[in-house]
Amino acid sequence: MTTVAEQPVEAIDLGEMSLWINGPPHEIFDRMREQAPVHWSPMASWDDEAGFWSITRAEDIHAVSRDWESFSSERGGILIVDNSTPVEMQNAMFIGMDPPRHDKIKALFQRGFTPKRIAEHEQEIRAIAVRNLDRLEGSNDIDLIEAYAQPVVARVIGGFLGTPESDDARWADLALRGLAVGDDALQPGGNNEVIEEVLTTAMAIAADRRENPTDDLTSILVHSDVEGERLSDFEVASGFALLVAAGMDSTKATYSNGMLALLEHPDQRQKLIDDPALIKGAVEEFLRLYPAFAHFRRTATREVELHGKTIKEGDKVILWYPASNRDTTLFECPHMLDVERSPEHQAFGAGGRHFCLGAALARLELKIMFEETLRSFPQMELLERPEAVCSLFANQPREIRVNPGPRAA
Repeated sequence: MTTVAEQPVEAIDLGEMSLWINGPPHEIFDRMREQAPVHWSPMASWDDEAGFWSITRAEDIHAVSRDWESFSSERGGILIVDNSTPVEMQNAMFIGMDPPRHDKIKALFQRGFTPKRIAEHEQEIRAIAVRNLDRLEGSNDIDLIEAYAQPVVARVIGGFLGTPESDDARWADLALRGLAVGDDALQPGGNNEVIEEVLTTAMAIAADRRENPTDDLTSILVHSDVEGERLSDFEVASGFALLVAAGMDSTKATYSNGMLALLEHPDQRQKLIDDPALIKGAVEEFLRLYPAFAHFRRTATREVELHGKTIKEGDKVILWYPASNRDTTLFECPHMLDVERSPEHQAFGAGGRHFCLGAALARLELKIMFEETLRSFPQMELLERPEAVCSLFANQPREIRVNPGPRAA
């Protein structure tokens, strides 16, 4: 029986979940970038799912991301698995729209993420981070994600959305379960129950804000209009779900992967402890190496020739960010962690209209979270190598068990 490494690259099916047990299959992506930059996977092990084209080179992802007329975010949605989230819900989120509506709806959300509004939250974010580090003190075996990463990011985005802190753990759990496409442990019966709970709860919040306006982002969405037309409760709820998923899970994932890398590379961690000014650039390296979301999808609206392959109208086209962020034409030793690299990357998308709305907030959160963790617990030790979430979309460890060590004065 041949191993995947021995198979011709054309025979590899990236939809086979066994390839994702340890996270993104970087060795396969290396081969695809070199030998098959446009690669077909039949998704043979999935019921009622069409195959897809994989795009793995950074320059190609950059080009496809900007050509919305040929590669639509709206036509088939943004996820590799058609049956994971109803396309109607994806189309109610600006990330699942094409121009001109995308630009108008995204502008509404941007009102809640202005540089001024984000800067005003810096002291509050730092206070949230410091407060949650108290959970680590005195323990010699604790899950860094559950105790620190998850509650910090959940409270930050919860503050923007106006949800109570008592609901943070529930929203964080829903976000992870909703995004973990392909992970049988997190999505044992599919995604329908999660979607129903998210939409029902979010629509109730939207209805309440119509009657009782506040100054949070949910109220901004409820009471704003697009060319004189208010968003429906379904559209507000879908946008709310997008911000919960992206705001709670993506930042948590990047922090978790970054801290795991530092714990496994103490020389790199020591550089940041000795010179905290390096942390801002190191955040970009963590984003490059460990993009929180492994892919976004486009659907071809016409026949396109790319690298000798014919992409037909209606075909799924998958943009793999773990592959493009380790493109050897852009990065020297791309699989190596170098906290002094401060690279450009595609973790927030490849630019254009769909560049991540919350990039500035995520960067601020990550900078603060790493600063406070390394300052407070410089002797933290990893107790065991964690398992990865086995997903075609969510890129993160299940838990990180650590001995925090003594808290620094």
